[in-house]
Formats: sequence, C-alpha cells, structure tokens
Amino acid sequence: MQALFDAIGAMALPLDAQRIFHGRGGRFPGCEHLSLDAYPPVFVLTSFAPLAGDALDAIGAALQARWTQIAPAGEPLTWVYQCRHEELRQQGQADTRLMAGSVPDPHTVTEQGARYRVHVLKGQNHGLFLDMAEGRRWVREQMAAHKAREPRGAKVLNLFAYTCAFSVAALQGGARQVVNVDMARGAMATGQQNHQLNGLTAGASFLAHDIFSTWGKITRSGPYDLLIADPPSYQKGSFVATKDYARLIRRLPDLLAPGGHALLCLNAPELGAAFLQDQVRELAPGLHFVERVGNPAVFADVDEERSLKVLVYRAPPLSTSADAMHPE
Repeated sequence: MQALFDAIGAMALPLDAQRIFHGRGGRFPGCEHLSLDAYPPVFVLTSFAPLAGDALDAIGAALQARWTQIAPAGEPLTWVYQCRHEELRQQGQADTRLMAGSVPDPHTVTEQGARYRVHVLKGQNHGLFLDMAEGRRWVREQMAAHKAREPRGAKVLNLFAYTCAFSVAALQGGARQVVNVDMARGAMATGQQNHQLNGLTAGASFLAHDIFSTWGKITRSGPYDLLIADPPSYQKGSFVATKDYARLIRRLPDLLAPGGHALLCLNAPELGAAFLQDQVRELAPGLHFVERVGNPAVFADVDEERSLKVLVYRAPPLSTSADAMHPE
C-alpha cells in the first residue's frame, strides 16, 4: 500500500471535493482495490476487498500525520472507511464505518465554485460523482459559450439526473431552462436542495419518472440545445447499458435542436468507447462526433477504455435554402 501512503503524504489541504488516490485505475500494483476521496472536511477510504485491522490502523496513522501538517489549527481529522467487497456489492450493500472525528450534518462540499449536498455514511453513492468533474466543467463552459452566441440561453435535458449536479453547472453557465429526469425521488429531492444551495431558484424542473415511460412529456418540452445522459451501467429495473442505451440513442434526433449537443456518458469498464460510437453510427447516423471529454488527471487508468467515457455529439445544423439547393 506504499502508493496510497505516498499520495497521503503528498496531498495538500483539499478545499473542493476530489479524489486523492485512485488505485482502481490499475497504475499502482497491489492497490487496485483502494481509493481515497476528500469530501471536505471528511476523507473517505473505499476498499473493494476486506482490509485487516492493522492495515486500517496504518492508513489512519498516515492520515493523522499528514492532517497534523496541513489542517487548520484545532480542526480534528475525520475519516470514513467503506468496504465494498464482492459479496456486499451483489447485495447492493456496503460496510461503512466512521473511523475518527464527526461528519457534518448536513454535509455540503464545493466543486468549481458550486455547492453540493453529500452523504458519506450511507449507501455506495455519496451524492456527487467525483470522476465527472470535467464533464460538469464542460457543461458549464458550453452553456456560457451558447449564451454568448444566443443571449436567451440554452434549453437542457438532464436524463438520469441523480442529484442534478449537471443541472447546477448548466444554470451557472447561463442555461435558461433544465429539465431533470430521474426515477429516484430521494436523489431528486437532494437535487432540488443543490439548486437552492447555489441560489438557483428558477429555470429547473424535476420529473421523478422512469425515463422510458415519460418520452411523451420529455419530447413535448423539447427540442433541447443540450441533452445529457449519465445512466447507471447496470441497475436492474432502471437501466442496463447493453440493452437500454440503444433505446435512448434512437430518440436523440427527435430530442435535439438543430446544432444541439448530446453528452453521452458510460461508466462500464467492460464496455469501451466503441460501444457508444457504434450504436450512434447505426441508430442516429446524422449525429456528428465532436470529442471525448477527458477525465480528471487523478482518475488516469492503465487502459483508458476501462475508465469513464464521456462523448460529445452534435446534431446537424438547420439547413439553409442555399444548402437545400446545393447539397453536398
């Protein structure tokens, strides 16, 4: 675990929510089961294999030693350990323990000037996916660029919205309207809190519905200048990427405004970017691939095809009369 200890020993005082150590990327042999995140003022150590007591003691000592060097005077160390070994994961559970200190309640963190509500002591998802930080940055910048061209601002559809972090980023960037859709009512309630935390009192709507049974309402609210899809890769009763992403991609041409963008996300190590690219090519051939948004540097992987995929596509622009007379 020396690589983890090295990361702890070198870390600066984290101000924004961020990953400190990413063993899951396979770049540190022997640490593939470990990750360390900061949800200030709390550190969260996650292991995908059980850790012995002496290993936890050593990690706790390393955190305490570094915290003594970087922490504001008098602020105690708080850290949480979560074990997600395979048997617990199959049951949708995790063993979560508060190892030292106390977690704020409510617990609010920052990222790129935005504020988000998180919950690190319950569940496997803590309210903000740290690997999507660059995706949120892209959305904020894209909305600012759109508003510079069209002062009215963009209309955004945020599918599988979870706690609506993308919506916060879009509205902060200058979007005029965001439609958030997710069947998890608890997550959507947190999403509404996130908007309030950021002073975003208008421009967002929240539909706690199954996306695949709400297409009529979703389509009537369109078309959209930006569509964001960040589904779970495998969640029974909600979304299974290998069969359900195609159902979503078929809808893109009808949902996007001329020249509109789609941000398609996939976090399934077993599926590379070609999985999405092939389906878009077959099911929505009019869309043009623009770019793959990079992941935060700390999430580097020995095989980038196993890491988070965030692909940007663009719908054809509105044809002009000259285009119609002189097609290519």
